[in-house]
Amino acid sequence: QVQLVESGGGLVQAGASLRLSCVASGRTFSPYVMAWFRQAPGKEREFVAGINWNAGYTYYTDFVKGRFTISKDYAKITVYLQMNSLKPEDTAIYFCAAEKDIVPSNRLFTAPAYDYWGQGTQVTVSS
Repeated sequence: QVQLVESGGGLVQAGASLRLSCVASGRTFSPYVMAWFRQAPGKEREFVAGINWNAGYTYYTDFVKGRFTISKDYAKITVYLQMNSLKPEDTAIYFCAAEKDIVPSNRLFTAPAYDYWGQGTQVTVSS
């Protein structure tokens, strides 16, 4: 059974940085892609960033390009999200997601493409 556990959220002021981590457990788990989504109150879950596990390709949504960086530790099956220059509109619960099967590129940004999800970690950015 695969479990994803996020950590690193918190309350920060605008302009600050946070680093989220997500550890995947499961003896033989080998993801195709891992990603971060976020969900603000009253809004739908939205894609933030993703990384192809073997090839290392990265994907970002426009509103975080240049501020957020996704990376991975292959041996630890851990994905990170470095978030810089945080804004109040980045306030949300951040979820780690993973999928072991091949995901077509046009579905990478959609939540239903991912079978495995963490419980989420709260990020709050004050102005």
